[in-house]
Amino acid sequence: MRIGYLSADFREHATAYLTAELFELHDRARFEIFLFSYGPDDGSAMRARLQQAADVFVDIRPLDDAAAARRIAELDIDVLLDLNGNTDNARAGIAARRPARVQASWLGFPGTLGSDVYDYLIADADVVPPGDDRWYAERVIRLPDCYQSNDRQRPRPDAGLTRALAGLPADAVALCCFNQAFKITRAMFNCWMRILAANANAVLWLLEDNAAATTALLGAARAQGVNADRIIFAPRRPLAEHLSRYRLADLAVDTFPCTSHTTASDALWMGCPLLTITGDTFAARVATSLVRNAGMASLALDTVEAYEAAVGALVADPVRLRVVRGELARALPGAPLFDTPRFARHFEAALAEMAARAVP
Repeated sequence: MRIGYLSADFREHATAYLTAELFELHDRARFEIFLFSYGPDDGSAMRARLQQAADVFVDIRPLDDAAAARRIAELDIDVLLDLNGNTDNARAGIAARRPARVQASWLGFPGTLGSDVYDYLIADADVVPPGDDRWYAERVIRLPDCYQSNDRQRPRPDAGLTRALAGLPADAVALCCFNQAFKITRAMFNCWMRILAANANAVLWLLEDNAAATTALLGAARAQGVNADRIIFAPRRPLAEHLSRYRLADLAVDTFPCTSHTTASDALWMGCPLLTITGDTFAARVATSLVRNAGMASLALDTVEAYEAAVGALVADPVRLRVVRGELARALPGAPLFDTPRFARHFEAALAEMAARAVP
């Protein structure tokens, strides 16, 4: 079978961090792997790794949508997987021309694309529970574990970062959320502020996403009586240095209703527990799938109120917090979330099923 992956993000990007090892582990006796790239060549080690991982790497960036679709069609692709969907830099016009016999949406966009261009959506029973298929334009294919792949070769760095260098108080309980700022709703930020107000020993560690967001968040904290020095911002850094921050954080707290995706995998990979909320949409259930497949189902709460109480209880009980971190450390070696060979076999079974089933 000829499998094509279509993406703008075959470079230093979250999509590449999640998929690189999957491409390497595909069974070459059964599958030939084509990567169709319409994003920039950043000259990175990740770009080189992806080029090496593919049987055929095709740079279609110079082509318009029609020409790119013709190039894919010429290569006789059995299943084409769109890794962008309705995300930044997407080129939906390529898949719209139906260059492959079967087309599926996977990984990049957490939800339906609302189009008959895509025959399938690859999901799992957490992100799309049985019975929710009716809300999807695509036919849902569920993987047995988590729908998200991971790369066991990503670093687990200890970059020598200290709390002092990171700007964190030495004795504070550091709650981190390194999601992009647009995921932080007023309701969730208010929840975090109530937790800080009730626990003088806690600080909130956020990604320094953009100046406007930083100013707005600090203003919102002051409006709720929380000193601005209890909100600490982490500037963007290269992946290894960024991941090392999780060694300093005590607990990751999730956004809602758009939960953490790659950011959740980063935290769990580095041994930092993530508390999340299980919502009723794909994007509101991704982190639930991740923590469950990391062997930590107890970290997924059903309501904002339960989440707030759970975070507050852990902040107030450092002994219990250390126990939870220990539970995660023991669960990770056998967790499906980071068993990439297992994921590859399940994913290949889904590819074969999609190719074999007639699409109405």
